[in-house]
Amino acid sequence: MEQHIFGVTEVNQLVKLLLDNEPMLQTVHVRGEISNYKLYPSGHHYFTLKDPEGSLRCVMFKGSAARLRFRPENGMRVVASGRITVFPRDGAYQLYCGALIPEGAGDLAAAFEQLKRRLHQEGLFAADHKIPLPAFPERIAVVTSAAGAAVHDMIRILRRRYPLAKVILLPVRVQGAEAPAEIAGAIRYADRWHIGDVIITGRGGGSMEDLWAFNDERVARAIYDCETPVISAVGHEPDVTISDFVADARASTPSNAAEIAVPDQMELRRRLQELRVRMGQAQDAMLESLRLRLNTLAEKRVLTDQMAYVQDKRMELVHVQQRLGDLSGAVLAGKRQHFSALAAALDAMSPLKVLGRGYAVARGPEGAILKSWRDVKDGMLVSVTLGRGGFSATVNEIRKERAYERKKANI
Repeated sequence: MEQHIFGVTEVNQLVKLLLDNEPMLQTVHVRGEISNYKLYPSGHHYFTLKDPEGSLRCVMFKGSAARLRFRPENGMRVVASGRITVFPRDGAYQLYCGALIPEGAGDLAAAFEQLKRRLHQEGLFAADHKIPLPAFPERIAVVTSAAGAAVHDMIRILRRRYPLAKVILLPVRVQGAEAPAEIAGAIRYADRWHIGDVIITGRGGGSMEDLWAFNDERVARAIYDCETPVISAVGHEPDVTISDFVADARASTPSNAAEIAVPDQMELRRRLQELRVRMGQAQDAMLESLRLRLNTLAEKRVLTDQMAYVQDKRMELVHVQQRLGDLSGAVLAGKRQHFSALAAALDAMSPLKVLGRGYAVARGPEGAILKSWRDVKDGMLVSVTLGRGGFSATVNEIRKERAYERKKANI
């Protein structure tokens, strides 16, 4: 019998046929760690599952990958489900993955943590980006399902607490594949056209799958871009969604969101009543103070006797006049006394007094006083001033020294 020689493609096709006809390999669940993960522009995912003793090549095509709730990453431990077959061109068998679930947690939980971590790193949860809620909103936009019990609870509480506010409902689907786009679109519409002073978005409780629309990145970014303050009210108190982290305020329930959005009219009435009482008391106290002041002024002498003020001022004027007179007299007396002393001193020093005692003053032709024989010349005309009158004379003789001058020179 002649031996059959197979071609490479034939062998690969034969192995593929054997694997495709093995029922156990049509639905296989494989646990392992992702490595060499690559996402191609075509949308197909290629990676390798490995454990301490081996590895398995895997591929997830675009259609299956579109159903993923999370983004696979290297090092992530997962459970991959699919079929094992051979790609004839390469001759290598691989797992054609139809589903991928993170080990130890559901795919939704993994997707939630991944998106939460990424948005936190981008700053979408930053406290400095959050907008304060208005104290007295005039309009409230509610983005939620029109058929759910949550919207009726919110409207009832809003009307009871603050009937002045107008509630505007923007109905959207809050569950299903179309819900995220509708919620994000309604939030952007309400913000762009200023539908409300505050926006409430959310829904009643449910499973994580039911609340998943509020974990969608589109909804998170719509809330972040919103210039109108947004309150996130999703599920019950233990439920936490991405919307809660991005929103300007988080409510534990939709009913709690209505309580946060508006003040309580009963509390406002109580505060207004307190203010009214305090204002009345303040006015009474002010009037009593003015009454006491008026009574005090009414008892003043200036009001009981109108001329008393003039008389008092007249007496003060007389007293001031007397003081001014006394002061001016004292000043004049002091000046007179000082003048007399100066006049006496001046009179004592007057040369006329000296002349009156028999002395004379001789002056030269130019009027200079002659003090020494050296200032005199023979034949000089001198003018002599006496105590009474004077005369002119011609110098005939000059005496250089007197007897006492000679005596003084000998000493």
